[in-house]
Amino acid sequence: MNKKAKIEKEELAIRKIDESPVKNLGYFLIKGIFNRLGVKFHLDLLDKIEKEAISTYDYLLNMVSARIINPCSKIKTYEEVLPTLFEPYNISKDQMYGKLDFIGDNYSRILEVFNEFYNKKYIRKTGNVYFDCTNYYFEIDSEDDFRKKGPSKENRKDPIVGMGLLLDEDQIPLTMKLYPGNESEKPIIRECINDMKERFHMNGKTIQVADKGLNCSKNIYEALKNGDGYIYSQSVKKLEEKEQNWVLLDNDYVEVKDDLGNVEFKYKKCIDDFTYKLDNSKFTVKQIRVASFNPSLARKQKAEILKQVDKIKSLSTSQAKRKEYGDASKYVTFTPIDSKGEVDDETIVIASLNNEKINKDLALCGYNLIISSEIKMQPIEIYHIYHRLWRIEETFRILKSELDARPVYCHKQNTIYGHFLICYLSVFLLRILQIKKFKDKIHTNNIINFIRSFIVLKEKDRIINLSSKDNILPLSNVLNLNIDNYVFKPNDVEKLLNLKV
Repeated sequence: MNKKAKIEKEELAIRKIDESPVKNLGYFLIKGIFNRLGVKFHLDLLDKIEKEAISTYDYLLNMVSARIINPCSKIKTYEEVLPTLFEPYNISKDQMYGKLDFIGDNYSRILEVFNEFYNKKYIRKTGNVYFDCTNYYFEIDSEDDFRKKGPSKENRKDPIVGMGLLLDEDQIPLTMKLYPGNESEKPIIRECINDMKERFHMNGKTIQVADKGLNCSKNIYEALKNGDGYIYSQSVKKLEEKEQNWVLLDNDYVEVKDDLGNVEFKYKKCIDDFTYKLDNSKFTVKQIRVASFNPSLARKQKAEILKQVDKIKSLSTSQAKRKEYGDASKYVTFTPIDSKGEVDDETIVIASLNNEKINKDLALCGYNLIISSEIKMQPIEIYHIYHRLWRIEETFRILKSELDARPVYCHKQNTIYGHFLICYLSVFLLRILQIKKFKDKIHTNNIINFIRSFIVLKEKDRIINLSSKDNILPLSNVLNLNIDNYVFKPNDVEKLLNLKV
């Protein structure tokens, strides 16, 4: 083992000597936000409290930068990504893993530090907060106390961990919460709101905005009890017949047209008392309900239903098993062809179209319903507030696609928390750049592309810019920096790395 360790040490030394002079300089944007927020002092203080030898500030700066530049496993990050940063970051492999455990164990305090200083620089707006959940799978054979089997977003059978994400009014991530994959996502919004108010010392009324997956009587009751409000979507298909008829009636709809005079969508409102069941009791609330109809959405949904009907017709001509119908099975009445009289996934069946169900769903295409406690708010404002929820879905997409938050190569609960903290801080800082620095004129994807592609050749007395002009110019103009120069002097780069972006 000693001989092997010696060989590995020598190989590492050789690799450092032969290290490529081509370096990434794009991460100066991430460092600039770290500098702007001024979190170093308090992260250093956390290290002193916990008697931590490795700087949490340096670790987070380098690991977040590496995650944005080239998201990959921690060992690959250590061997291939960290060495490409313009400023050398010397840390051993064991220290990297140990620190990951540390930040996972202290993730709530680290989030508190970043939120505190973000609030000082930009002022958090929490009048409306946006919430949604997703989950991440782990390619392991069996469950443990944290990674549990549950309803996966990817329809996988692997154990999963759920993530609840809260965005503020500006669509900047506010906090995250991880929970075992077999637990319901419905109470997580309450826990995130309470944690936000207690830990980040935020007072005042907060309107919770979420989709129908979080719409339940308990969340409505708790929001009102705590002096908050809510804007939730409601499934039109699950409404009582009386309410469905109100949605479908053309009366009172107000049309909203685009610049060409075409109807973009239409809406109407209703304010009334509605009764909910909670445990063994009932409670009544006054709600505004905003029904809307979107013609383009209607065309899309009708096309999807008709596509499923065609699938049913093609399968019904052959002896197909029930499982072959998939999602289309909701529009089918199954009759077994064997003598048992039972229908399961492996049963060969005779399928007939459920025309009543098909016609009902076709009639509801394009319709949506939003319910809210804010009866004094204009219905069009409620409509627009709710439809900003797409940003949280985009945030999850960035986490999963651009930052490769999955698959997760960590096994201990603390290191899992540490991994997702790095991913969360990455998207948090990217959103600050996009929304606060660039005023939404440059998309997160373009910022990521710039950070990844802004590379230089490091020589003794000069630095050569190897970046494509097309990737640099948009940000060069917004930042008002001469980052499109072909040759940089060392002090030019030093100024970039010390900027407060």
